[in-house]
Amino acid sequence: MIPRYTRREIGKIWSEENKFQTWLDIEILACEAQAELGVIPRDAVKVIREKAKFNVKRIDEIEAEVKHDVIAFLTNVGEYVGAESRFIHLGMTSSDVLDTGLAIQMKQSADLLLKDMRELEIILARRAKEFKYTLTIGRTHGVHAEPTTFGLKLALWYDETKRNIKRLENAKENISCGQISGAVGTYEHLDPFVEKYVCEKLGLKPAPISTQILQRDLHAEFMTTVAIIGSSLEKFATEIRHLQKTEVLEAEEYFSKGQKGSSAMPHKRNPITCERVAGLARVLRGNAQAAMENISLWHERDITHSSVERIIIPDSCILLDYMLGLFTDIVDKLIVYPENMNNNLELTHGLVFSQSVLLALTKKGMKRENAYAAVQKSAMDVWQNKKNFKDVLKSDKSITNYLSNSELDELFDLKKSIRNVDYIFKQVGL
Repeated sequence: MIPRYTRREIGKIWSEENKFQTWLDIEILACEAQAELGVIPRDAVKVIREKAKFNVKRIDEIEAEVKHDVIAFLTNVGEYVGAESRFIHLGMTSSDVLDTGLAIQMKQSADLLLKDMRELEIILARRAKEFKYTLTIGRTHGVHAEPTTFGLKLALWYDETKRNIKRLENAKENISCGQISGAVGTYEHLDPFVEKYVCEKLGLKPAPISTQILQRDLHAEFMTTVAIIGSSLEKFATEIRHLQKTEVLEAEEYFSKGQKGSSAMPHKRNPITCERVAGLARVLRGNAQAAMENISLWHERDITHSSVERIIIPDSCILLDYMLGLFTDIVDKLIVYPENMNNNLELTHGLVFSQSVLLALTKKGMKRENAYAAVQKSAMDVWQNKKNFKDVLKSDKSITNYLSNSELDELFDLKKSIRNVDYIFKQVGL
């Protein structure tokens, strides 16, 4: 199933309901661990597990008074649990819950983003194979260079997407880290067993060392990975935007029935979705910058990172999910024009074979400097007078003294330009 524009699943991860449920899971598991240690009665844990609930609206009401989200949450849970609530949060500090809960939400988001990326990977593979041998012009500096294939463009995106999947898998592994170590990370009022027990139950690793918080280089790694993925999508989208230019028109976004391109000009078919992807990538990079600013905190903790993270982490996860859905849909429905690619290949009247001629002359014994000068002289004639490059070469004795007409004809064979396509596809796993 290809991702579509409305993405609700990842939004649920960052809902207040899921956040508080995650906090509650952590608190109950911590109580279980304390009971294992004999610190609190097992009967109390049974009551806590049976009665512990929360109400988001009520938490908001309490927070409006106490100005502390974790205290508001614990107060509300205590209203349901009763006397046994005195055992909840025993020896813990707010960040034990906040940071471990945030790690779970980030891990959950990473799982969904990886699913999105694997869907994009599948679509890129299919379309790369579809256009494996479809000749097109390669451009450097925006100027025609040498022939390539449209399939190779897509294979390049496929390979980059595979790298991004590995990056996100690594970032997910590193952020899947919890801590329940107390006010300055010394376990003064806790046994390290509590941290180990809770993390194991939640599928997290215990942090080898923490202060009051998990260190924010972990979060910055995750956020910069998200930004890199977004930047890759921008790169891919920018290429499509160029290819959709009227004077190029080698590919274009699908234009649905009833869609309008301009309020003023009825003829317009604009690459608006690619432009949206390219624009939104800037937001991801800005958020990643903020995440890096969060790394440096005072001593064992301050809260300068907290307000920032409440915005940038959920927003970036939800935004990347949205962008991946958009771009996968773009690639899946991309309209490709091989005939226009062939027409554009011929725009320079054969100049795309200039390097082939240069190398052939050097192989015949001409000095490279002289060969370059001779080929460039003919090429400039073609640029200025729109002549056929091969014809100009055949009329130049400095060229024909080394290369026969039949040899020149062979140099202008497009098949040789793509003879290694199979090798490249194999290299990237297609």
